[in-house]
Amino acid sequence: MNRLISALIITFCLASLTACGPENDADNAKQVTGSSTGQKIDDSNPVYGGRFTEPYLAEPMSLISTLSTDAASHAAASKIFVSPLKYNKDIELVPYAAESFEVLDGGKLLKFKLREDIQWFDGTPLTAEDVEFTYNLMVDPETPTAYAGDFKNIKEFKRTGKYSFEVRYDKVFARSLITWASDILPKHILEGEDLNTTKYRRNPIGAGPYKLKEWVPGRRLVLEANEDYFEGRPYIDELVYRIIPDLSTQFLELKSGSLDDMGLTPQQYLFQTKGRKWETEFQKFKYLSFSYTYLAFNMESPFFGDVRVRKAVNYALDKEEIVKGVLLGLGYPALGPYKPGTWVYNEKLKPYGYHPEKAMQLLKEAGWADTDGDGVLDRDGKPFSFTIITNQGNSLRIKAATIIQNRLKGIGIEVKIRTVEWAAFIKEFIDKGRFDATILGWNILQDPDIYTVWHSSKAVSGGLNFIKYKNSELDGLLERGRSTLDQKERKVIYDRIQEIMYEEQPYCFLYVPMSLPIFSSRIKGLKIEPAGLDYNSNEWWIPAPLQKKQSLQQ
Repeated sequence: MNRLISALIITFCLASLTACGPENDADNAKQVTGSSTGQKIDDSNPVYGGRFTEPYLAEPMSLISTLSTDAASHAAASKIFVSPLKYNKDIELVPYAAESFEVLDGGKLLKFKLREDIQWFDGTPLTAEDVEFTYNLMVDPETPTAYAGDFKNIKEFKRTGKYSFEVRYDKVFARSLITWASDILPKHILEGEDLNTTKYRRNPIGAGPYKLKEWVPGRRLVLEANEDYFEGRPYIDELVYRIIPDLSTQFLELKSGSLDDMGLTPQQYLFQTKGRKWETEFQKFKYLSFSYTYLAFNMESPFFGDVRVRKAVNYALDKEEIVKGVLLGLGYPALGPYKPGTWVYNEKLKPYGYHPEKAMQLLKEAGWADTDGDGVLDRDGKPFSFTIITNQGNSLRIKAATIIQNRLKGIGIEVKIRTVEWAAFIKEFIDKGRFDATILGWNILQDPDIYTVWHSSKAVSGGLNFIKYKNSELDGLLERGRSTLDQKERKVIYDRIQEIMYEEQPYCFLYVPMSLPIFSSRIKGLKIEPAGLDYNSNEWWIPAPLQKKQSLQQ
């Protein structure tokens, strides 16, 4: 959940994002050429070949992205499948598998014409029948997906030709175009398959720039370039995703040359990547992340159903301390689900601030007191002792949990910390609601609609509203916000949504981190744009003398 292409694909607003955030960095413009041996390398003309190796903290759950909510699944699937539309470097929706599209009738009618030169990996043409099949699959209540909502807003889907289709809405739906940036699935492969057990979850047939070559469970995925990709074969022959569930181990592998990139921790960025070796053999970047990290409260927990308790936790935490202690200053405190500086952000809201005395007063009002003098608050004989769970391998979240643990101890709340392997963490704890509080992150993308995460209809097992937060006013606002294209009207709606979250504190929003990717200097074609770095990854390339073949026996 911690990278743009990885994380859960929930779309938020970045209308005014600048490429490097509020702070420019010389590293952003630096493109290191040559090699550590001083060998002169021609980096003026892209060439084919080579292997790019990248780490994943967790193994993908499925390579059919609509069936998964984890970052790794979406990252790999984005290389395998295509969609009618995609985002360009400026975060604008443009044709992809579609040759063209039209928005008619005030936004209630969309017409698409698909390209006629796209083939699935087995040579079968991709047509409007595949899009229709995907639509029907997404609205089928038997399909195990968290992303059906957008498709269920469609009043009518109609094929108008072998390579054309149109969709009609009975009212304006703000995310109508975003819906069609979702993967198209192959009808001739998946029709009649049980999506819970089909072999194609781990052996997909797509039409994208890369095909799955190998999947060694718990160790790696290997993708190979699709020679028949309709936009042209990618330059790099193979993409290797190694499963390394620990950031420190990833860093050691990067340093040894076994990885070509990773997301650095602030400690690694500031102190462990200095000196000539790092300057000549690597490229560092820094820009404000497309994500935020939060402490989520389970509304069904005996501790957090009372809003006074949730507010007390917020008052007891010094978010500046968390930013400094966890991010070493490379980030900003978060106040809500939107990024500061964008049109949707509510500038009127002010941070709660660090006020432990207010926290203790609210807890007292909620009936919590240290009646036995042991230093831990209790109520009705039950001590205020809960566990924060988060995923293994994410040192930043573990550090945040440790700081929270210390601060809450100061107001009489005992906090335990538990880390769990990613797959079990999601399946056994998050999806089943078996937690008191958890530290996680959401990606922030293109539209301010957060219906899928916050509407009460999503407060179901496996739903993205996994904290089971329900608020009827919020539901109504979320429904209105996605039913208009008027930005002024939406601004009023989303300002109120943020006010409700500010008042109710279903999450304690912690921070927006800086993104700190580092790449081997042998990878050419990297350039930061508003969409980040990955937008043109099919155009990255490796000079022939640097196309080393790392062993796959890790």
